[in-house]
Amino acid sequence: MMRRQQDQQSKLLYDLSTMVLNILRSPTTVPFDFSDQFTAPARPPVQQITPAGFASLLLGISMALMICGSVTFFIGFFMLPWILGLVMVLYLAGIVSTLSMIGRAIFCPMPPSSQPPRKDVQPCKIL
Repeated sequence: MMRRQQDQQSKLLYDLSTMVLNILRSPTTVPFDFSDQFTAPARPPVQQITPAGFASLLLGISMALMICGSVTFFIGFFMLPWILGLVMVLYLAGIVSTLSMIGRAIFCPMPPSSQPPRKDVQPCKIL
């Protein structure tokens, strides 16, 4: 039973790839002959695609898009904790920077700008 199902799936996959290659196959290029006689190049007959073949083609395309979409979803799902962690680290750095500026403004105030700065006052140096 399992072997017959695998054979059927292999045949469907082979048929699907054959149809895609037939659709995507580029026309043969014929070199131009610049003589006075015009002869039409012989072209192979164009195969018509059946409705079942076209449905199989669309099914294969939709399956490929679903697989690619689910892979993209899983990559995003696994990267989400890393991105949230990075956002938290950046928020923490912003909070520390803001607290540092507030502390510097409280503990080391700058002289008012209307008066010229005195020469004996040294700016506060925080290590």
